[in-house]
Amino acid sequence: MNEIRTQVQFIDIDEDMAGQRIDNFLRNQLKSIPKSMVYRILRKGEVRVNKKRIKAEYKLSAGDVVRIPPVTMEVKPDDNAAPSTKLNKVAELEQCILHEDDHVLILNKPSGTAVHGGSGLKFGAIEALRALRPQARFLELVHRIDRDTSGILLVAKKRSALRHLQAQFREKTVQKYYFALVMGQWKHNCKVVNAPLLKNEVNSIVRVNPNGKPSETRFKILEKFEQATLIQASPITGRTHQIRVHTQYTGHPIAWDDRYGDRRFDAYTGQFGIDRLFLHAANIRFVHPGTGEQMEVNAPLEAKLENALAKMREAK
Repeated sequence: MNEIRTQVQFIDIDEDMAGQRIDNFLRNQLKSIPKSMVYRILRKGEVRVNKKRIKAEYKLSAGDVVRIPPVTMEVKPDDNAAPSTKLNKVAELEQCILHEDDHVLILNKPSGTAVHGGSGLKFGAIEALRALRPQARFLELVHRIDRDTSGILLVAKKRSALRHLQAQFREKTVQKYYFALVMGQWKHNCKVVNAPLLKNEVNSIVRVNPNGKPSETRFKILEKFEQATLIQASPITGRTHQIRVHTQYTGHPIAWDDRYGDRRFDAYTGQFGIDRLFLHAANIRFVHPGTGEQMEVNAPLEAKLENALAKMREAK
């Protein structure tokens, strides 16, 4: 075990940081420090705001000066180390950035990359982006997409932008469109699936269940193939695995879905070069948190999937 000691910090709170509880602020600033230690230094009065002791529920105001004391902790070798920017998967993310300004960064996340570390993963997209942008004071996920799903991922570069964008998601004013290759011939009259979803907390498998949460997905046929259909899916609600379960529920699972798929369909699509979940967050529309204008971003499919579709067209 190694011992590390952080340096004392004095942080000036600006308008963007204001409104947070001090405990949440500290947990964000001291990501490598256990939560219990954050509350311990608060209780002992080691954290000061404007040279005064404060409680965990204190809300920061613009103009406050926060003193964060030095903290000593034991860590395993390489624990909490930022992912090296020399790693291929980290460096490649730079080429996946679709848009970046002072408020938001929009990534075309590759399939197989988790949005954040955990559950045995040393790092995910957000940790990699922080390594690529060490000067950024704030980088936080606005929403999440599955590890094996590719496509658009919004990252806020200001706390005010995070609040603004998350409010749009809550109010369901963000429009998201996915491309999915599903088994069989999707029916033209199947335009909306309303089916409540219930998540098993033990294995995270999601099923249609009358006791589940209301869930709605809208569908549109984009192209038909001999044994498959390319569809556009727009989730109105944002449940775990929603598109994947709703397509399975209709009898048309997505290609290479290891939880809800069909191996016979995987074998069919595999001959065209598909070997990953064919679900891609292709388009998003939202109000830009800085300009207030409507913004639309498109994320292209990776070449492997485009080539597979081309081969499927030839086989028709």
